[in-house]
Amino acid sequence: MTVVVKIGGARAVDPAGALADIADLDEDCVVVHGGSTAVDDTLEAMGREPEYVETPSGVVGRFTDEGTMDVFKMALPGLVNTDLVTGLREAGVDAVGLSGVDGGLLTGARKSAVRVVEDGKRKIRRGDHSGTIESVNADLLETLLAAGHTPVASPPMLADDGVAVNTDADRAAAAVAGALGATLVVLTDVEGVYADPDDPATRIASVATPEEYEALTEAAEGFMTRKVMAVTEALEAGATEAVVASANADSPIVAALDGGGTHVLPGAIA
Repeated sequence: MTVVVKIGGARAVDPAGALADIADLDEDCVVVHGGSTAVDDTLEAMGREPEYVETPSGVVGRFTDEGTMDVFKMALPGLVNTDLVTGLREAGVDAVGLSGVDGGLLTGARKSAVRVVEDGKRKIRRGDHSGTIESVNADLLETLLAAGHTPVASPPMLADDGVAVNTDADRAAAAVAGALGATLVVLTDVEGVYADPDDPATRIASVATPEEYEALTEAAEGFMTRKVMAVTEALEAGATEAVVASANADSPIVAALDGGGTHVLPGAIA
């Protein structure tokens, strides 16, 4: 079994437990990571304010102009990726750092504009440097895995016009898991998807039917909407299972694979 682990970039996510787990896993593992906090911190250190926008469907995401894209390239494949690879190698894992540009790992169409909601009105914003993943170089990942390496990958992706652009790390992990026919484990700062977003006691443990999946999508709010979107895309693309779980749990990956978090099975996606 291959496991694709998405390590979140939020400030509340501590990757140390996940890195230790990867060193002990018997399964092949691919790590995909974000770095929203690192990007925001770098922007603020440069005297720039991070900009987030809301889509008409209610999903909040980063607006990436040309200047932000330069910071993005510095922070993710530079700072965050290097730190994760260093941590894994210290734990005895033969980790290899990659961006989505390397070897054409993540490729697809660049967005010419994005639809946003500002002050209750729908608008078109141009100048966004982001894209949608359409292809994953699974051969590259499988070659690295077969040689005993653990790939550690992050955005940016390579757009079809040959430019590096931003893409959502959760959806990148989903694309990788689908291409490899793997189990996706999305590690975040909560214990899973909650039926009541404010009450951890209402964690949805398992989603196996379309009815349960509908309840899952209705429960997801805010940042969790994007996690559920990634889970859906992973399963539709061929992942064997998808889990949303806490990065801060004891042995977070092992705990997630053993039943922690929210497990979604392919049969739930109608």
